[in-house]
Amino acid sequence: MYYADNPQVVLRDLHIGRCPLSVLYLAAAIALEICGTTSLKLSEGFTRIGPTGAVVVCYAASFALLSLALRGIDLSIAYAVWSGVGTASVAAIGIVWFGETAGALKLLSLALIVLGVVGLHLAGRAE
Repeated sequence: MYYADNPQVVLRDLHIGRCPLSVLYLAAAIALEICGTTSLKLSEGFTRIGPTGAVVVCYAASFALLSLALRGIDLSIAYAVWSGVGTASVAAIGIVWFGETAGALKLLSLALIVLGVVGLHLAGRAE
C-alpha cells in the first residue's frame, strides 16, 4: 500500500495518532530549546539582558510546544527526540560556534545519543 493512498498508515507509522500537528510542534519545541540553551551561554551568567530574556521566552515556548506534541506522540518517543536532538545540536553548536573541543569520545557519545533516539523510535514502531 502506498502512503499517499492511506494517510492513516503514515500517522500510525510516525506514532502521531490523534494530532498530526504533533511532529511540527515537536520540531518547533526542539528549535526553541536549542535557541534557549544557546542563549543561556550567551547570557554570561544572566548578566546580559537580551540573551537572558531569550532564555526565558525560548524555554517557556519550548515546554508549551512539547506539551502540545505530547497530545499525539508517545511520551517516551517525544522526550527522547526532544532531548536527544537538542543535546546533539547544542553540542555541535558548542563545537562550531564556541570553539569547544571535538574529541573522539565526545563525537562517539553524540553518535550514541542519536542511535538511542533512533532505537526508541524503532522500538515504538515494533509494538
